[in-house]
Amino acid sequence: MALSRRQRRSAFRNGQYVLLLVIVIVLALLADWGRIGKAFFDLEVAANQFPAVITVALKNTIVFTSLGFVLGLGLGLLLALMRLSSVGPYRWVARGYIEFFRGLPALLIFIAVGIGVPTAFNTNLPRNIAIMLALGIVSSAYMAETIRAGIQAVPRGQVEAARSLGMSPARTMITVVIPQAFRIILPPLANELIMLTKDSSLAFLLGTTPLQQELAQFSRQALIEARGLTPVVVAGLCYLVITIPLSILQQRLEKKYGAGVPGGGTV
Repeated sequence: MALSRRQRRSAFRNGQYVLLLVIVIVLALLADWGRIGKAFFDLEVAANQFPAVITVALKNTIVFTSLGFVLGLGLGLLLALMRLSSVGPYRWVARGYIEFFRGLPALLIFIAVGIGVPTAFNTNLPRNIAIMLALGIVSSAYMAETIRAGIQAVPRGQVEAARSLGMSPARTMITVVIPQAFRIILPPLANELIMLTKDSSLAFLLGTTPLQQELAQFSRQALIEARGLTPVVVAGLCYLVITIPLSILQQRLEKKYGAGVPGGGTV
């Protein structure tokens, strides 16, 4: 007896569940749980990471990410307005900046800021400033395109209504267009903040002291002193403490304001 289309779909779906269950059971039987527990979940090693992993590493990660995001957002807004400008050189400069830095890995940007800028200008950048600049440059090119798309998504009628009330182009942009654009782009901006949190792990390229370590560097240093990969697991959980609430916030923003506009991301 031939199965109906619905029955075939149901059988195919149930077969996938069974296959997944079989794979999980096979992996569970083959795994050396004693060795896994000692390597990844050594409670004594994990306890030794506290409270420094919170008071130093997690705090520094949040600080570095916040500094980079604020700079990237401000620079991204400026670049977006330049991209939409009627002045040709502004558009050319903004487009060149965006395409250039979107095409470079974040690793190279950190090296350029940490080594190239001090060499070129014969000066020493404070470490926090260098990290802020690197993360800001990494994020600004992506946020610029997201903000530009958000501005262009604002209905033209809103601009025409503001202008009919006697508002200048600048005032219309500041008081009418930009606030509405940011409501549209809040979800992708939240996603950019998540990506920037992970990019902050590259701060170790700019040198570090024990009190300046972020989560990734802290876990690498702890690996030297501890056996197994438990410090990496602890650092990973700390990253999740940051990123999971941000992901929940992003989902709620998407439900409230829509899915936003394309253009977010990272290198």
